Amino acid sequence: MKLWDKGFSVDKKIENFTVGKDRVLDIYIAKHDMLASKAQADMLASVGLLSDDENKQLQEALDQLLKDYEDGNFQIDDNFEDVHSKIEAELITKTGDAGKKIHTARSRNDQVLVAMQLFQKEYIENISNKVLNLIDIMLKKAEEHKNDLLPGYTHFQAAMPNSFGMWFTAYAENLLSDLAFLKAAYHVADQNPLGSGAGFGTSFPIDREQTTKALDFGNMAVSSVGAQMLRGKTEKAVAMAMAMIAGTLSKLSYDLVMYNSQDMAFVKLPNEMTTGSSIMPHKKNPDVFELTRAHCNRLQGLPNDITLTINNLPSGYHRDFQILKEILFEPMMQFDDILDILIFALPQLEIKSGYMEQEKYDSIYTVENINHLIQNGTPFRDAYKQVGLSVEDGSYVPHKEFKTSHIGSIHNLGIDKIQEKVKAFNLK
Repeated sequence: MKLWDKGFSVDKKIENFTVGKDRVLDIYIAKHDMLASKAQADMLASVGLLSDDENKQLQEALDQLLKDYEDGNFQIDDNFEDVHSKIEAELITKTGDAGKKIHTARSRNDQVLVAMQLFQKEYIENISNKVLNLIDIMLKKAEEHKNDLLPGYTHFQAAMPNSFGMWFTAYAENLLSDLAFLKAAYHVADQNPLGSGAGFGTSFPIDREQTTKALDFGNMAVSSVGAQMLRGKTEKAVAMAMAMIAGTLSKLSYDLVMYNSQDMAFVKLPNEMTTGSSIMPHKKNPDVFELTRAHCNRLQGLPNDITLTINNLPSGYHRDFQILKEILFEPMMQFDDILDILIFALPQLEIKSGYMEQEKYDSIYTVENINHLIQNGTPFRDAYKQVGLSVEDGSYVPHKEFKTSHIGSIHNLGIDKIQEKVKAFNLK
């Protein structure tokens, strides 16, 4: 069945090419199409385009389809072009003429678009909760390890004393900043396009306010032409938000791969979280973070991929938009998996001790030596030169008290303030 069937056949090669992966990918939006169809039927009944009995039949049929979907029994077979034609065919089989009327005042364009908007809204809500969970884990680890010193690096050289408390709060705060992009994407997705038709509205007296409220959209896409222009814009907004978070998680993963190495040995992964070598029996590889890094780096290319697909298209619908599902859906699921694995892995991360006592890290206290001289009346520039020369001639000795007092004196973690921001965060 094709929603645009006019009684003539299409060459099989053309059909296969134009359908593409829709039968597989449309499963992601099947539930949302059913929910939108329920709102559509209710609205058509309220304006007199469906009888109450026809609406009741459609609601019961759609509820059964939703149950089939939840039970894993909803499939899109080769007799159908996409999920939309499959659902309409099921409604016609179950309700007869009522099923034939469900498409009144609706185009496949706004049908696809509303399902996509709902799907992406739900996805953003789910991802936001997981990022907040990850932030919570990091803040707990920060509190737990706030007194564990860690060498801070610049230019891949040991620079100044850091702490794992600061390290964890840094990533927690960065992820909180990244959530602003998810919030922006949610705002774009939180617009109801249903009723915009093919992009030019309808002469039927439909009630778009009703469907907006029924589908829990915060806003209506008022302009029918503008509603169609959301296609691609919403996907790009979601991809950009994912890319921003992925950038932070890639950096975190890179840190942990280095920190797990024998040369640094700041952290240890439980044996159950590592893989081995087929020839070197001593190897315990941090593959989970290396794969996370690679996946996150690929995710950062998503916005560009979408831009290249939709760039320079005029207003209105174009079949180019179909490709967006192929570009975005599987990476969305991969990103969901990445968050799950980090939520699982980070609490098990062990922080080692003793590495700061190595002589190679003595130089990271030079700034504290400078500060000590300043407190005793030496101008900064003279103190800087004096300590620098002592490092060069081998006479430099770090003040031992700085090794024990450094964290308490300058490391203000601000965990409470970050937690307040987390509690205040709201997508809407």
